Amino acid sequence: MHSRISDDTVSMALPGSTGHAPLRESASNGLKIVIVGGFGVGKTTMVRSVSEIRPLSTEETMTQAGVGIDDASFVRHKTTTTVAFDFGRISLDEQMVLYLFGAPGQERFWFLWDRLFSGTLGAVVLVDTNRLSDSWYALDRLEHHGTPFIVARNNFTEPQHSLEEVREALDLPPEVPMIDCDARKRDSSKAVLVALARYLYSLSTNGAAGESTA
Repeated sequence: MHSRISDDTVSMALPGSTGHAPLRESASNGLKIVIVGGFGVGKTTMVRSVSEIRPLSTEETMTQAGVGIDDASFVRHKTTTTVAFDFGRISLDEQMVLYLFGAPGQERFWFLWDRLFSGTLGAVVLVDTNRLSDSWYALDRLEHHGTPFIVARNNFTEPQHSLEEVREALDLPPEVPMIDCDARKRDSSKAVLVALARYLYSLSTNGAAGESTA
C-alpha cells in the first residue's frame, strides 16, 4: 500500500479551497494519517488548513472545569479544545482518498490515541519548541505501535532552537525526517504531508529492496 503514495501524488491532490466536496463514486481505497502532539500545538489548525472538505471537529469551549487539569499557560489565547478528534479528507486520485485524523492533546484524552492509531499509514508529530516535553508521549506511543512518523515544528512563533537542537532534545534517530511548518497555511501543511508521503515511500521501497536480496 505504501508504494502507491508518492510525494507527487499528494502534491497534485490538493485542489482549491475547502468546502463541500462529495466523495467520488470511484473511490475505493482509504488511507489514514494521524496528526498528534501536545495540547494547543496546532493539530486542529493543520487539519482545517489542508482538508478539501469542511473538517469534522469535536472542539468544545474551555471552561473552569479544566483549570488545574489542562495546562493552558502557553496558549492563553485558546478558548476551545478537541475532546475526541478532528477529521479531514484529501482525494489523491480517482480511487485513493487520504483521511486525516487530529488527535486530542490533553492527557485526560490520551486513552483515545491507541484507537486512532489502528490502521494508520503514518503520523505527523506536531511540536512546539516551547513545550517539547509535550511531544514525548506521542513519540512513545507511535514507537510502541511501530507507526512511521515525521516531526513537524509548528512555527506559530519565532523558533528559538534549530531543528538539530530539537532532534537532539527529542532523541530522534537520524532517519526520522524533520520539517518546519506553519499549520495555519495550506501550502505549509501540504508540504508536511508531502514529506510524510516521501518518507513512507522510501520505507516501502527500501523494504522491497531488502526482501528481493534476501
